[in-house]
This record gives sequence, structure tokens and C-alpha cells, in this order.
Amino acid sequence: MRGPARPNWFFGMTKAMSQAKGDAYLMFEQWAQEYGPVFRVPIALGRNQLVLCDPKAMAHIYSKETYGYVQSGFARIFVESMIGRGLLWAEGDSHKRQRKALTPAFSNSAIRHLTPVFIDSAYKVKNAWDALLEGSGEAIINVQECLDSIGIAGFSHDFKTLEGQESAIANVFDDLGRHKPSFFQMLQFLLAGTFPIVWRIPTAKASLLGQFSSAAGAISESLLTKTRSEKVDEGKGDRSVMGLLIKASDNNSELSVTDEEVLAQMKVLIVAGYETTSISLTASWTLLELAKNPALQTKLREEQVAHFGSNGDPTYDQLNNSLPYLDAVVHETLRLHAPLWHTIRIVGPIFNLTLPKVLIWRLQSTGDDIIPLSEPVKAANGEMVDRVAIATGQEVLVPIRMINRSCEFWGPDAKAYKPERWLDENGLPSKAKSLGGHRHLLTFSDGARTCLGKGFALAEFKVRAAGFKSILCLISAQAILSVLIRHYAFELRDGPDTKFELGRGLLPRPKVAGEDGCSLPLRVRRIE
Repeated sequence: MRGPARPNWFFGMTKAMSQAKGDAYLMFEQWAQEYGPVFRVPIALGRNQLVLCDPKAMAHIYSKETYGYVQSGFARIFVESMIGRGLLWAEGDSHKRQRKALTPAFSNSAIRHLTPVFIDSAYKVKNAWDALLEGSGEAIINVQECLDSIGIAGFSHDFKTLEGQESAIANVFDDLGRHKPSFFQMLQFLLAGTFPIVWRIPTAKASLLGQFSSAAGAISESLLTKTRSEKVDEGKGDRSVMGLLIKASDNNSELSVTDEEVLAQMKVLIVAGYETTSISLTASWTLLELAKNPALQTKLREEQVAHFGSNGDPTYDQLNNSLPYLDAVVHETLRLHAPLWHTIRIVGPIFNLTLPKVLIWRLQSTGDDIIPLSEPVKAANGEMVDRVAIATGQEVLVPIRMINRSCEFWGPDAKAYKPERWLDENGLPSKAKSLGGHRHLLTFSDGARTCLGKGFALAEFKVRAAGFKSILCLISAQAILSVLIRHYAFELRDGPDTKFELGRGLLPRPKVAGEDGCSLPLRVRRIE
């Protein structure tokens, strides 16, 4: 396939894409415009990635996940070293078994049982903010990383960050946000794509990831022991994700999970709760967008007040069906600020690699594939093709951030934060509606590896955003964003000229341009 020229054998385009940081998706968009929806990108050490922006091609890849298309050796070593051999690490039958065992813990019924947790989190956030604003009515607040909701919901564990207590895990994530990779670490990253074992060489970043693994592991082991030793009261039930997971696995021996897999999944939930739901969605990106767009902030506040007044209590069903603008805000944040920028998969089975991948795969595998396309594209030889043949060992990349922001799919205003586009989903551009994923978004991926906790993430996000407490034992919650939006107004710290840029922890987080670390200082004013 066609694609940009290779600037040099060693770096390829990898160095340029790394230096572009959050704007790397613009490079993919430019290449798609020039070469079509399927193109080749030269990467480090003479390798090539096949980039797919074609809906039919992406659907094909996702439909074969964990068997025909698997994670790279580098990805598996990274996940194993940080989290362990859980669902994120697993492939094939192991992934299928673990996913079935975990599914009940993320069902709609489970989410309903978890909403009292969100009530507590919402009130803790409000109380903490009230204390900061006491006596002044206005203050600069650096939005704190909130682990409480996912912590309690996942494991009946409170990380106490809202009470001002330090969390070892929170500190590690903050350190990752401030960490600047050395030249050796950049070189290590480039080499690990071909020689995954290189990632095991100790570095400062590896030390931080090791600290997370140790801290999360200690919490996980303690809670696993506690959960297994306590008898669950059938009348009440254990409402934590951990309790539901253990119950689901114990009920069916075919779906049993090992302690190692359970502990790995607990670490995944900590990462998901801290980096994905709490930081990337609720605490950071939505508040930043609302502060940048006062009219949208007012519109969301008016919807909340119109439905519930200052102390109203919507039900869980109202949360899902009666708050269209809240729903629109949630999905526009998911579209513009996907925590994962891309997914990379390899054709064929996976091995623990110490030699170049392509050599081992060609010796041991015959997993070649043909990817169908929804429209013909010009190949390197000038011919128009409606399918692409790829060999075992080929890397395939789906640029999630680029597709979610692409004018080709979402129209000329694709890069603008515009919740109104979701008020009439039938009005979405036809090319956007051709995309797979949740509501035509690839934010939660798709196929066998689609985010198992997307319902939990959306529920927590919406519950936080809608703001309510329980009525007649029905699932409801006074959620963070609604509480905040009804009681406070948000402005950028230094006015409209305040510049923010992408910072990196494990996942993208906002940071003030020119300042160290990832933070979101906003001017918060009490609304009487």
C-alpha cells in the first residue's frame, strides 16, 4: 500500500509521531487524505504499520480479535509487568473464559447495585469543594484526582483522596504525569517494538510502573483475602465489582478464574477508575470543556435545574432516558477525548519473543489474512483494490483519536466540542453512522476487546453528571457533575487566554501550557 516515505531506517516515522504528541492524529488525517483510508506508515527498524481508517476493514479486524489479531509482544510484556496476566493480557480461549467470568460484574443489574457508591462520592466531592470556598465564594481549585468512586465500587475500598490523605497509587500517577523520558527510554521504546524483551531493562519509568504494581498489588491482595473470607449476606449481596466477580466465577466452574487473574483484574479497575473515568472523562476533560464554553455549561445547568431543581432526585431510569443534554455532553467528551489514541494488533498467534517477531511468526505460523474494504483504494502499484492481503506478523493500527475527530466521518465541525450533534443521532453524518463501536465511537474499542466496563464507565460518568440520590431503594445517585454544575460556575483560571495542552500519565490528561505536571486549575464560583 502507499504511504509516506521512510525518512531513515532506524526511526522511520516513529520519532516524528512521538514528538507530535497529541497532534499525531493530524498526521494520520493528512495521510488518509493523501493516500486513502488504508495506508502504510514506516516505523522504527525498517518495519511498517498498516493503518486502517476504512469502516469495513476495522470491523473485520475487531471481529477476529484475540484469535486472528492479537496484541504485540511488547504490549503483552508491558501489561504483564504492570498489571499481570488478567483480561488485558489474555488472548484466545483464556480471554474468552475471563471475559465471561467478569461480565456479570459489569451488567446493568450490577451497575444499579453500585449506585449508592456514587452517592457517597458525590457528597464527598461537594463537601470538599464547599470547604475550599468557605468565606470567599470563589477560589482557584485544582481538580483533584478522585479514586473514591471506582475504589469503593470496585473493591469496597476508599482511597481517601477527597479527605486530603495521600494515596500511593495517586502519587505514582502524578509522578508519571511529570515524568520526562530520557533519550535511552525513547530508544528503549523504539527497540521494544521489534525486541519486546528490551522493555524489561530497568529505567526511571519502569520504576514508577513497578511502584504502581506494588501498591495496587498490596491493596488487591488484602481485599481479595477479605472478600473471600467473608460470607456474603444473600439478602444484601456484595455490591462491589470484586464481590460480583468472585460470585460469578464461583457459580460456574467452567468460568473459574485464578487468584492471579482476579488480582490482575483488580489492578485494571484501579487504572480504569483513576485514569479513564475519573480523570480523562469526568474530573478533567468535561470540566475543562464546560469552562471553555460558558453557554454549554449554562445549558447543562438549566437542564438539571428544570428536571430536579436544586435538590431533585432523578431515578436511574431517568438518568438513562430523560436527560438528553447530559447524554450529549457525555458522548461528546467520549468522542473528542478518547483515553486511548489507537489500537495496534498483529496478524497471527502471539509468542513470548526474544527474536524479531517476523522471523518467529514466519517459522511457526501461517495466519495470513485478507482485509475487505468498503471502498476501493489505490495500491502502491497504481491499481485500485477493494481488499488488502497481509502476511502473518504484520502490525495493523486503528487510529481511534483521528477517526473520532475526522472531518471525513463527523463533518466540518468534527474538531469542535458540540454536544448538540448527539441530540438527534439520526442526524449524524452517514459516514459516522458506518462506524462500529458504542454509539459509532471507537473510544471503548470494538469486538472481543471492547471495554467490558463501558457500561460502568458511562453509568459512573452519567451518575456523576446527573446528580441524584436514592429513592425508594431504586438505583439513583447524586452525582458529581450535576452537584457541581448546579452549585458552581467554572471559568478558566486566567480567563479565555488560558492555554492548555495534552499531558501524559498512562493516558492523556490536560495540563496548563508551560507548567510542569498534569493539572486542571479552574476558577470556581459559588452559585447562590
